[in-house]
Amino acid sequence: MQYSQSLERLRSIMNELREQCPWDKKQTIHSLRPQTLEEVYELAETITNEDWAGLKEELGDLLLHIVFYSKIGAEQNKFTLDEVIEGVCNKLVNRHPHIYSNVKVEDENEVKQNWEKIKQQEGKKSVLSGVPASMPALIKATQLQEKTKKVGFEWENTKQVQAKVEEEINELYEAVEGGNPKEMEDEFGDVLFALINYARFIKVDPERALEQTNKKFIRRFQRVEELATEQGTTVHDMTLWEMDALWNKVKQEER
Repeated sequence: MQYSQSLERLRSIMNELREQCPWDKKQTIHSLRPQTLEEVYELAETITNEDWAGLKEELGDLLLHIVFYSKIGAEQNKFTLDEVIEGVCNKLVNRHPHIYSNVKVEDENEVKQNWEKIKQQEGKKSVLSGVPASMPALIKATQLQEKTKKVGFEWENTKQVQAKVEEEINELYEAVEGGNPKEMEDEFGDVLFALINYARFIKVDPERALEQTNKKFIRRFQRVEELATEQGTTVHDMTLWEMDALWNKVKQEER
């Protein structure tokens, strides 16, 4: 099969759907937004699971959305798909002067630092520009820390970060003893932020780590439910201690 014309085929199909399909004709950038978010999460799940077949499919779905938005943009005389592609090409060339110009870099850290400097030159008002306000909090915290790291706002070693985590946990415990809900919330947020920082230092993706723990919890609890059924009961009718005994049994099964 020849794929060289696949993008043009997709654009042609999009044009036809926009003209002929009642559902596609009604869509706006606002009505597509929640579906796009859903597609991004589905894509993220295939990445987490290293599901290459699923990844290929979800990338196609996301590409469809890009073409769809570009079609609407063209209808509104705002931009075209060609301009979208050309824009990102220009950005990549401009932000990689060590490839497309005579700038020298020693390692990936210098690449990242140059990237942020160039963004500032392009009119970004803050190092933290580009972190969406609506981004999930855990991912946002990671991005904020990565961006400030590029300008040197970073602990020197893991021990310092570990000490910060312990400091924040102690402050949380003090807030809990004080009983002030707002202080407890603030200190709990500080603990999470410090733990995310610690995760970066030990080369752990906190989002992936938490998602793996979520999957493990789901798998184990569903097995607890199965074992309860095998015993002629349900988790609804069991005590915490009985469920905990089955939980430990499941953990033994997985070893």
